[in-house]
Amino acid sequence: MSLVVPPYPPPRYTADEPEVSAWLKRDGEPPDYDAFGHVQYHYLANQQDTGGDYGLYRVRIAPRGGGPGPHFHRGMSEAFYVLSGTLSLYNGTDWVDGNAGDFLYVPPGGVHGFRNEADDPVSILMLFAPGAPREHYFEGLAQLGDLSDDERHEWFVKNDNHFVE
Repeated sequence: MSLVVPPYPPPRYTADEPEVSAWLKRDGEPPDYDAFGHVQYHYLANQQDTGGDYGLYRVRIAPRGGGPGPHFHRGMSEAFYVLSGTLSLYNGTDWVDGNAGDFLYVPPGGVHGFRNEADDPVSILMLFAPGAPREHYFEGLAQLGDLSDDERHEWFVKNDNHFVE
């Protein structure tokens, strides 16, 4: 066993005594946002909760519920962990099936997409790092039909979603 320890991040908590600051979110709570029954979002730990470190969301997509085509983010990584069902994942080259237990990591700038093409619902964890106000993005998708093409493009850019052909 090596005694050499790889470098850790510098301390961010510097008080002499620990604090009671942990919090728990229980399974079974209603979604924080329900997009017309097609996609349900549970905001497990958002940007505000984590001081900007990350955002973690549990997402349920209805059967044949679709999803975004190939896109990338400039300011954050995104990771997907399939909890149940089958999620079609675009890894930048091919659409592949992700099943329960599968994980896809996408660094900033990495082209990716996802969608539920199956006849059953899919449940996933989505992790964004650093944290970003993705709740604004998720909840704003319902209003896209009210925007002009230029306004829609600007909205996606402001939300760090850059679609590719």
